[in-house]
Amino acid sequence: MPQELVAADHITKSFGGVQALRDVSVTLHQGEIRCLVGENGSGKSTLIQIIAGALRPDSGTIAIGGKQFPHLEPIQAIHEGIQVIYQDFSLFPNLTVAENLALNTELERGVQLVSWRRVRRIAVEAMARLGRDIDLGQTVRELSVADKQLVAIAKALLQNAKVLILDEPTTALTHREVRTLFEVIPELKQRGLAILFVGHKLQEILEISDTITVLRNGQKVAESDASQFTPGDLVRHMTGRSLPDRPSERACEQWHQHPADDSSAGRGPPTRNYALGTPSRCHRADAVFKVTDLTDRDAFDSISLEVSSGEIVGITGLLGSGRTELARSLFGLEPADSGRIEISGQVIRMRSVQDAIRVGIAYVPEDRLTEGVFAEQSIERNLAISALPSFAGRAGWIRPASLRRAAGQSMTELRIQAPSARMPVANLSGGNQQKVVLGRWLATQAKILILNGPTVGIDVGAKSEVHEKIRELARQGMAVLLISDDLPELVELCRRILLMHRGRIVKELAGADCNEDTLAAELGRLE
Repeated sequence: MPQELVAADHITKSFGGVQALRDVSVTLHQGEIRCLVGENGSGKSTLIQIIAGALRPDSGTIAIGGKQFPHLEPIQAIHEGIQVIYQDFSLFPNLTVAENLALNTELERGVQLVSWRRVRRIAVEAMARLGRDIDLGQTVRELSVADKQLVAIAKALLQNAKVLILDEPTTALTHREVRTLFEVIPELKQRGLAILFVGHKLQEILEISDTITVLRNGQKVAESDASQFTPGDLVRHMTGRSLPDRPSERACEQWHQHPADDSSAGRGPPTRNYALGTPSRCHRADAVFKVTDLTDRDAFDSISLEVSSGEIVGITGLLGSGRTELARSLFGLEPADSGRIEISGQVIRMRSVQDAIRVGIAYVPEDRLTEGVFAEQSIERNLAISALPSFAGRAGWIRPASLRRAAGQSMTELRIQAPSARMPVANLSGGNQQKVVLGRWLATQAKILILNGPTVGIDVGAKSEVHEKIRELARQGMAVLLISDDLPELVELCRRILLMHRGRIVKELAGADCNEDTLAAELGRLE
């Protein structure tokens, strides 16, 4: 029987009368990969913070290596071998890789003068333990998200980690970077570490884990070997209900071939390679949103695309492909240097966000907390902020009753779960925050919706609800441009998927070619 490294027994924790955890017990064994899953607000973050010593439980105990603690301090947890890799990685971006790796060791020694030879030796040893090669002289801010994560793991191993807690480790990784991480984790398992993997992506969870613990509303509702679960089982345990399978809306009935190209006549929408910088010869007769040769010298080149009323078009690509810069440009945040944007046949001069809103474009950004909401303001104010004139009377004063009525209606339509519309958005779960961002822009009566990573970091139940809202908006005639790393999301929602690489659209998949295997293969060729 593998050695028991951590046992959290009968943990209970409340915040201001709200029960975050209720009698939860979880055990981690040497050489085990355990996944902790649950919807936003299920208690996952509270549990890992208690195990890491950042929070004190109201009742229950933590045992590490058989030694019991009524509660832990963070420094005790670290000394006992517990390390948490949070989503921000807790690294110093302005220091080099070597300096980040050696910093804790040097601080413990209490040295006043730095030996750079020793710093490099510590860093080389740390990366050797991980079996990965990263430029030690590079500053952390210059690294990819995946390399930052590897540096954080290497730093944890230097601290003699026995238990490694990974908090949403694949959220910002590309497909290839996920594969690299999934090579590293089993290697750590073979060395006897216990891994607690906290995640939302069900296929990844089933692939990487030995055992799975499911939390719902602060209680443990299921726990077993990973082989005993299916994705449907996990969804049912996490949400308390079975989510319906939705038919794909990828079929694209409105393709019109250029007269000079009849090679695929009768075979449905083709898969096409774009000659770099060359607009597609295929066009749509009913395009409501049309972009031609849009160029930003620093981010993307000769982008041409079309989206019809009621259509959901996907854009994906590796990090650095220019897709976010394109989205920001289309919304007037970073106006392009050249090119043309047309809405319903009218050429638009996109110089600012106000121009975008005026012509009916809405944008849900990738980082909802820093770009999408005013976190300390109420749900009500956030939902109204982009359409304030519609809540004003003749004298220009905001009508509170009108605002409250509209906020209540939006909360009902989007299923935003909160006791009051006056609750600060910062107090909501990630899924409810994302619904507020979406509701904020729907209040503007937009006809074109640009979504950048709309379900990043939200749980499976909220994700399903957001997906259904996107489908509903498309059915009502909205043109939707969906930018995402989530391949199942793209395949499930999109009629067509555009692949970006180094600032250009290099391929378009449509019809039967819109499947995960083809999409993953095409992205793999770009890496």
